[in-house]
Amino acid sequence: MKGFFVVIPARYASQRLPGKPLREIAGKPMLQHVFERAMESAAARIVIATDDQRIADSARGFAAEVCMTSDQHTSGTERLAEVSQVLQWDSDQVVVNLQGDEPLMPAMLINECAALLTVPGTAMATLASKITGKDDFNDPNVVKVVTDANDIALYFSRAAIPYSRHRDTDTLAMATALQHHGIYAYRVDTLSRLVRALPAELEKCEQLEQLRALSIGIEIRVGRPSVRPGPGVDTEHDLQVAEQLLTAGTGNE
Repeated sequence: MKGFFVVIPARYASQRLPGKPLREIAGKPMLQHVFERAMESAAARIVIATDDQRIADSARGFAAEVCMTSDQHTSGTERLAEVSQVLQWDSDQVVVNLQGDEPLMPAMLINECAALLTVPGTAMATLASKITGKDDFNDPNVVKVVTDANDIALYFSRAAIPYSRHRDTDTLAMATALQHHGIYAYRVDTLSRLVRALPAELEKCEQLEQLRALSIGIEIRVGRPSVRPGPGVDTEHDLQVAEQLLTAGTGNE
């Protein structure tokens, strides 16, 4: 596989944490931490994609390449697809979607996600780890995924899946489900196919963009990361957790 690219989609608006990419963690904007994780990976090119001049100015301040995109996108996938078109990337180019609120994503996992596309027939890939406990299993903010015997995703959900018929315990269900991590790898032609499709009913219901891929027959290979990434940042509390982990030097091993 030729060198993969990383695109970091970043938008200023956030219902739970406005201005999220520029919020400071351990003395730097969160977006800079994400960019540094990408720089530590084997990526051949890294682009920050945004529709906000404040984010673009900040990114250029730490020497990142920036691609300005439309403010009409409803997902990071749509933003990546525009970047691939604007920059005229080849249809078989591998692109990793590293979300702008993942400052604790280890560089090795970026490499591992991209490498999943070397498996013959793989058009799209992501990472997921074992569920750590009942609280996470039942938390709608923790996305669950179940796979077939070949590590192809069957379904993603905010609900506690699979449902356990053993009412006294969720042990079997938690052993079956995986916690999905917000990182994807695709080829450019897969990105193009995704954005040509209309939002799926399942996607609109769960507010999970990966369900569009499943709805139109795109298989998603699910890899098990060699280390568990730190949590993403969606709330003020998440910011505090990221601050503690990055200050302690334990968040991006």
